[in-house]
Amino acid sequence: MNERITAIESMLEEADPAAIELVRHLLGLYGEGLARVMEIAGEQTAELLAADELLSPLLVLHDLHPLDARARVTAALEGGADLLAIEDGRARLRLRAAGCRSSQAAAQEAVRAAVLAAAPEIEHVEFEPEQSALIPVESLSMRPASRAAPGQAENPSVRPASRAAPGQAEIPSACPTSRAAP
Repeated sequence: MNERITAIESMLEEADPAAIELVRHLLGLYGEGLARVMEIAGEQTAELLAADELLSPLLVLHDLHPLDARARVTAALEGGADLLAIEDGRARLRLRAAGCRSSQAAAQEAVRAAVLAAAPEIEHVEFEPEQSALIPVESLSMRPASRAAPGQAENPSVRPASRAAPGQAEIPSACPTSRAAP
């Protein structure tokens, strides 16, 4: 559907005024037809129509979707992020911490795509950092015990050297691919 919308937009940029007026009238006619369908459909059928991936954006386009943008975005987030606000075509979210840091960028992209699909009227998705100072349990890992040289006793007060850069804390990760090489 996005490809069709993109093609239509590019054609309209090059179209003469009469063609644009024709599209405007056709769009109005289809909008009135969809409004009539939504009136006749009843609440349950309207919800089914609104849940359809092809019809949902058309209902949004004609301001006929039974759910507002906030409800559609909240449903699309499926608990993976908190919706903080929708203002001026922007959705502000807080991604819930889970797993390793390398997956956070992928999670943000997945959440961004879900929000834009659920609410095409939103133009930008912004993420605010999580305010919790807690480290998610799933990101913790156990380090193997240090081995003393043969003939020497282990000293529990001696820890292995940190791999973190000077001035940075070493944060354990649940992702084996994100660990620094020894």
